[in-house]
Amino acid sequence: MTPVLYSFRRCPYAIRARLAILSAGLEVELREVVLRDKPAAFLAASPSGTVPCLVNAGEVIDESLDVMIWALKQHDPEGWLSMPQAGYELIAEIDGPFKHALDRTKYADRYPGTDPKEQRAMAASFLSNLDATIDQWIFEAPSLADFAILPFVRQFAFIDKGWFDAQAWPSLQTWLERFLASERFAQIMEKYPQWHEGDKPILFGR
Repeated sequence: MTPVLYSFRRCPYAIRARLAILSAGLEVELREVVLRDKPAAFLAASPSGTVPCLVNAGEVIDESLDVMIWALKQHDPEGWLSMPQAGYELIAEIDGPFKHALDRTKYADRYPGTDPKEQRAMAASFLSNLDATIDQWIFEAPSLADFAILPFVRQFAFIDKGWFDAQAWPSLQTWLERFLASERFAQIMEKYPQWHEGDKPILFGR
C-alpha cells in the first residue's frame, strides 16, 4: 500500500518532510490537514495530533525529522545523509532554542511576558553563526541539515522580510533565496484541497 502523509502546506515541519520524500523519489498519498479542523482519521493515527504524520503499513512516524530519515534511508540519490555529526547538532539547535525564539517573535501575543525583540535577537544570533558557516551549502554539498533547517529560516524571514533582508547575512540570504526560487520548492508548495474521508487519493512525490 502507498504510505499516507498527513501534511499542512505552510508548516515548516511538514515542508521538510515533503522535501525529503521528493528527494528520495518516493510516492505517498498526501492528505492536506486544516489544523483548525483536524480529521478523525488523522487524530487516530497521530499520537501528537501534529503534522507531518506518516502512516506506512501500520507503522506511524510522527516526527518530521524521522520522516525525512525514513525516506532517505530507502533512497538517498542526492546524498543528504552523508553529512557530519555537526549537521544533526545544528538541526537540534534549530528545533530547540531557535524555534523557541522564532515562535515568541512571530506569535508574541501567545506568550505574555516575553519580549519579541529580545527573542528575535536570540534567533538572529543563531542565524549570524549559520551565515558564517554557509558557503553555498552548510557543508560541502547539499545535506539533510540544509533542508531540515531552510523551512524554519524561511518562516523566520517572513515575519519581517524587510528587517531580515537588511541584516548582514549575505551567505544565508543567498542560500534562502536560491531555495525559494527552486523548482523543488515550487513542487512541495503546490496547493491541495483539504482532505476528507472518502476523497480520491492525491499522490505526491517522484
